[in-house]
Amino acid sequence: MTATAQDTDRFVDLPAGPRICYRVDGPDDGTPLLLVAGLGLDLTSWPQRMVDGFVERGFRVVRLDNRDAGRSSRIGNSPPGRLRQLLARPRPDAYDLADMAADTVGLLDALGIQRVHLLGMSMGGMIAQTVAARHPARVLSLTSIFSTTGHRRVGQPARSTLLRLAKAPARTVEESVERHLAMLGHIGSTTFPPDEEYERAWATAVWDRCGGPRAGEAVARQIGAIQAAGDRTAELARITAPTLVVHGDRDLMVHPTGGRATADAIPGARHVEVAGMGHHLAPGVVDRLVELTTDLVRTTAGGTR
Repeated sequence: MTATAQDTDRFVDLPAGPRICYRVDGPDDGTPLLLVAGLGLDLTSWPQRMVDGFVERGFRVVRLDNRDAGRSSRIGNSPPGRLRQLLARPRPDAYDLADMAADTVGLLDALGIQRVHLLGMSMGGMIAQTVAARHPARVLSLTSIFSTTGHRRVGQPARSTLLRLAKAPARTVEESVERHLAMLGHIGSTTFPPDEEYERAWATAVWDRCGGPRAGEAVARQIGAIQAAGDRTAELARITAPTLVVHGDRDLMVHPTGGRATADAIPGARHVEVAGMGHHLAPGVVDRLVELTTDLVRTTAGGTR
């Protein structure tokens, strides 16, 4: 199942789960690095500059579409309504982060990767944390970017962000693109501004890849997964992999207290708070994130093959 060309979608049907779409970049014998994307985001949300940076440093980079994102399976359960989301009361049939972590491990099994370096952003950081806590033998290192523990007193979105998230889903690609740019203007950073042309092109292309007007239902189910997992602080204490926690100091999506609490919960974790960084992998921070993660891998026993 090794990819032979970049930007090629591949699929694996997990024995006890959904169909997962993934891509592989870099040499077959490179150091395995798995990237786990955030809420409602697909594998193309990782900037190509970031993927290329890791490949240039000798990594075999695997990206996946989480369940209910990109070209992976949509789950048949009904999405939680807005009231359930606001009250953090997931549906009884909701899947949770542990199920998404099991999907991730299932992909590693299918690819024959026994141990991997994990990098997750936002909800993807929560999934990566869960893999590291529940499957410690599979994780060489963990990098958690602008993520949190699930404790309701830390890492919460600003009220202004919640109001934006509460809007009805976009119905057209044009509306979706404009909302994406507006949200980036809100949760992004003036210190590290987005590349508007790049973001507009990405948001246009991802509309169809993520299900168009029905993407809102999938995002609602992922929100339910986060809420169903609850407070994971005690579980994070079980993580044994060397861990790096990176957060910006101006994050209106996941308050910086989420990063601090994550680092406090994981034994020996290193916490890096980037001045001026928001909740976005902006061009101005990508190279630093690549270097921080590479440094962690290089100092990890067994970090290279």
